[in-house]
Amino acid sequence: MPGNSIGNFFRLTTFGESHGSAIGGIIDGCPAGIVWDEKFIQSELNRRRPGTNQASSPRQEPDQIEILSGIFEGKTSGQPIAFLIRNLDQNSEDYKQSEHLVRPGHADYTWKQRYGLFDPRGGGRASARETVARVAAGAIAKLYLKKFDVFFSAYVAAIGPIELPETEKTWHSPQAIDADPLRCPHRETSLKMQELLAKSISE
Repeated sequence: MPGNSIGNFFRLTTFGESHGSAIGGIIDGCPAGIVWDEKFIQSELNRRRPGTNQASSPRQEPDQIEILSGIFEGKTSGQPIAFLIRNLDQNSEDYKQSEHLVRPGHADYTWKQRYGLFDPRGGGRASARETVARVAAGAIAKLYLKKFDVFFSAYVAAIGPIELPETEKTWHSPQAIDADPLRCPHRETSLKMQELLAKSISE
């Protein structure tokens, strides 16, 4: 399938399916000598973990990263970094009744058109589960960028018609963002978003 790899100098190739044994990645082009901070990488993965609020999947995954290569004596070696994140809470039986249905809002139809088949078990490669490898790679890239005092901050600015006030569309600290269940740094807006989500889920 095209689209398994992203990046040029720092290139990530991901593999695995939502209901396979694991999701993983191979990073090519990561410089040597970066101090390895697995605690930081795990903290980034924990931020993405499902089952933490009403807006995420109820699936419970520990998302513990396993490094297979590319780290030597506590630093990146300059060789490809290969890692695995095992799937421990997949239940394919949940999809048995809909295994022949093309579900709206999923990639089933486009997958079927392109490949002649689709994986009904959580969407296979088209599942948001695949993004766990991207988060891991992003965390590794952040370790490198810290050397240059480059930092990132991202938050939820809108859900449907509910949007942050223009005055709030500015830099917010990661601590302020993570303090909110939807990672919206404006309390009043977040409460409206939560009400909208609760209503949508009930429907």
